[in-house]
Amino acid sequence: MPRVHKEAHLIARIGWLRAAVLGANDGLLSTASLIVGVASASGDKGAVMVAGLAGLMAGAMSMAAGEYVSVSSQADTEAADVAREAAELKTDPAGEQDELAAIYVGRGLPPALALTVAKTMMAGDALAAHKRDELGIIAIMEARPVQAALVSAATFASGAALPLAVTAVLPENSLLVGVSLATLLALVVLGGLGAQIGGASLWKGAARVTLWGAGAMLATAAVGWLFGTVA
Repeated sequence: MPRVHKEAHLIARIGWLRAAVLGANDGLLSTASLIVGVASASGDKGAVMVAGLAGLMAGAMSMAAGEYVSVSSQADTEAADVAREAAELKTDPAGEQDELAAIYVGRGLPPALALTVAKTMMAGDALAAHKRDELGIIAIMEARPVQAALVSAATFASGAALPLAVTAVLPENSLLVGVSLATLLALVVLGGLGAQIGGASLWKGAARVTLWGAGAMLATAAVGWLFGTVA
């Protein structure tokens, strides 16, 4: 009996990692940018807080809805393809076996061995074999709309909470500098953490997130200064 060799692969995290990193980054950056823009236009801390809270609620719901609709579309497409494969296995099992064998030949197996493997796979769970090898659908990559929606909403709110908390404790004349610095620092940490969890370069991940964040806050600050009421 062959020895079982267990490995923990980073790709197993991709189902929730993408939604989590996107949600937290979007929550932090969009809320901070909104706060910076409003603070540049108006010195009223109350107005800034209301805008930030409204941005948190609207953004979290938008992220959840967007992720749910997007991932649901993916799930529907996967389900339709699996149903078609199931029907083809019933009407033309020999053709599906040859199709599976051709896939294995394309991956480097000799034709005779590929046919033997295809017969063996078809004798077990034929649909699972076609789902994995023909459609490329595996368990860790399957679409999970509810999970994606909940993770996106929760992480967006978590990211948005930081600039709101900084706004709440700082005086009005320090909002722009304080929120901007706190957000940039958080973006460095978030970018590095996301890269590390995904197995990528920590510094590269931190740099790309921070640069885009700085650009977004500068753009909204410019809008506030140009069209706002602060002298």
